[in-house]
Amino acid sequence: MDTLLYYKEAKNGQILEEGITEAGSMCSFIAAGTAYANHGINTIPFFIYYSMFGFQRIGDLIWAAADMRCRGFLIGGTAGRTTLAGEGLQHQDGHSHVLALPVPNLHAYDPAFAYEIALIIQDGIKRMYVDGESIFYYLTVTNEPLPMPAMPTEGNVREGVLKGLYRFKASTKSDAKLRAQLLGSGTIMFEVLKAAQVLEEKYGVACDVWSVTSYKELYRDANDCERWNMLHPGEAAKVPYVTQTLKDAQGPFVAASDYMKVLPESLSKWVPGQLVSLGTDGFGRSENRAALRDFFEVDAKHIVLATLGALAREKKISTDVVKRAVQELGIKPDKLNPAVS
Repeated sequence: MDTLLYYKEAKNGQILEEGITEAGSMCSFIAAGTAYANHGINTIPFFIYYSMFGFQRIGDLIWAAADMRCRGFLIGGTAGRTTLAGEGLQHQDGHSHVLALPVPNLHAYDPAFAYEIALIIQDGIKRMYVDGESIFYYLTVTNEPLPMPAMPTEGNVREGVLKGLYRFKASTKSDAKLRAQLLGSGTIMFEVLKAAQVLEEKYGVACDVWSVTSYKELYRDANDCERWNMLHPGEAAKVPYVTQTLKDAQGPFVAASDYMKVLPESLSKWVPGQLVSLGTDGFGRSENRAALRDFFEVDAKHIVLATLGALAREKKISTDVVKRAVQELGIKPDKLNPAVS
């Protein structure tokens, strides 16, 4: 019987089911991830765990892994503040990607689709075990059963997935007077797609949808460009990937994720336009996914409202449209702030 709960050893791979012992499991990960140096054996460890119990609980061991030039994949399961229904503030993770920012040789991704995960892992194996880079990876994955689309055929999707940003879906309404750019990550990408449909059908706003697979990659690249430009005065300035990619996009940018608002806001100086960030600052709650996303204001209706508000600030629509939308969408404007309530 071959299942994840049945333990057996094999020369071509092992599954270690260590139970609720993140520190011990991380030590196993480090042992496997440094075997290339200590024993001359390349192993590819995958440590799969509740994402809340990674950086928050064993951050010092993750830092030690980085210091030891460990290689492998940390997989934060049931990730995001709203994907794990019913388990409350102890289990709902909305900040592990923020805690991943300081680790210099860690590449952190919040993929939305199966093909994104495949591309990231494929490239990670090549970089670590073919090119010999001393890096390791953090991927967040969810537990929500959702339909997975095929990889788009237009544009350099592979490059965008690995660098952190690409256009997943362009609006077909080329003659629309109102335009907006919606940025989604992880499970909240599906709320973004719903919002785009509502904005186009009900409010006449043509929306391009962008997948942000890694705010950390975009942040690191932008700062690399800034540093190079500072040290090379008089030479042609380097332009951050996020700026290059979005330079022709029209309208405000609205970014929504299952993590803290500071992630999109970390890119604000390099986004060529107004950026509105929606995120899940605050403690988790024991509720279903729809209620959690409403509470944290990252569901489709709040993305719609944020987009209309941004268009009003740019004088593209009147504030009366936004006021009506509050009523039409069933939003409670006087509800408590989820970040502190």
